[in-house]
Amino acid sequence: MKMNREHESMENLLIKGDNIKGLYYLLQTRKLKGKIDLVYIDPPFATGGNFTITDGRASTISNSRNGEIAYSDRLVGKDFVEFLRARILLLKELMSEQGSIYVHIDYKIGHYVKVMMDEIFGIENFRNDITRIKCNPKNFDRIGFGNIKDLILFYTKSTNPIWNEPREKYTEKDIEKLFPKIDKQGRRYTTVPIHAPGETENGKSNQPFKGMMPPKGRHWRTDVETLEQWDKEGFIEWSSTGNPRKIIYADEREGKRVQDVWEFKDPQYPAYPTEKNPELLDLIIRTSSNPDSIVLDCFCGSGTTLKSAHILQRRWIGIDQSEHAIKATIAKLESIQGDLFISKPAYEFIDLEKALHVENA
Repeated sequence: MKMNREHESMENLLIKGDNIKGLYYLLQTRKLKGKIDLVYIDPPFATGGNFTITDGRASTISNSRNGEIAYSDRLVGKDFVEFLRARILLLKELMSEQGSIYVHIDYKIGHYVKVMMDEIFGIENFRNDITRIKCNPKNFDRIGFGNIKDLILFYTKSTNPIWNEPREKYTEKDIEKLFPKIDKQGRRYTTVPIHAPGETENGKSNQPFKGMMPPKGRHWRTDVETLEQWDKEGFIEWSSTGNPRKIIYADEREGKRVQDVWEFKDPQYPAYPTEKNPELLDLIIRTSSNPDSIVLDCFCGSGTTLKSAHILQRRWIGIDQSEHAIKATIAKLESIQGDLFISKPAYEFIDLEKALHVENA
């Protein structure tokens, strides 16, 4: 099934099978080395248990015989880190030079995973240890503080990744705090200095403005012609002592920078164990990929990454060996209602064992 965007030469792929075999398949058969702009994975968390589905509903970790096993999470400690290392080495090969990888992991094992990823990507390409608030506070008795978070390790393959600056809207409290002044039209604003640290001996940022020079050890933030234009248009506020400052209006700002603590709580009634909030994936995909990018999730679970990528007009590849995961992913993709801007999902489904059997025949 072909995508309806003519410039795309690759179909979306949904692959059922062991993901390490799937990654080799992408490298060797599909020739996708260096083609993936964004990887997001939410692997098992080294809990030592099984995750089940009972009566069509996902459950938490279970060692009982009730329900069908959606996936097993039996590897722990060093064995788990080595399991993940083998896959991340292949993912790095698949990543483009402008690629990024986000690894969603539990706080108990995450620090060991970070050391391993520092070795693979280089500590200079470590970008963030993102704290993700996953649930409301619990009141379980335990020796230790309550756990409401997990973490996401963010690395890039190079120093020049795709980066679409993420912003979030100001809250009412933010606006009151950051833009405390109100003009005659009722618009909230603040002011900032029109000079910056550092001297320049020559140039347009070190010329007189309204008969004054920048303070000692500083220079104008822009050329004097621009300062004159700002003043003419009423964008410079003069203090009673004659100090000029640039006016910044709240309603002209895109919002505030996204920080490294995210509150994206898991769905209350997931169809698949550990299903993630789609807004979390939307943020990652918008930030670290472009509309012509390929997004890869080789632990695709219920398909949240794939759905978000499709809605945001990215191409995508999902891999999972769980029958339950593949069914959940297909159902999630089929829930997308195509319209003038978003097509219904078109993709190639590959049963890897059958495909490799045919290939080796």
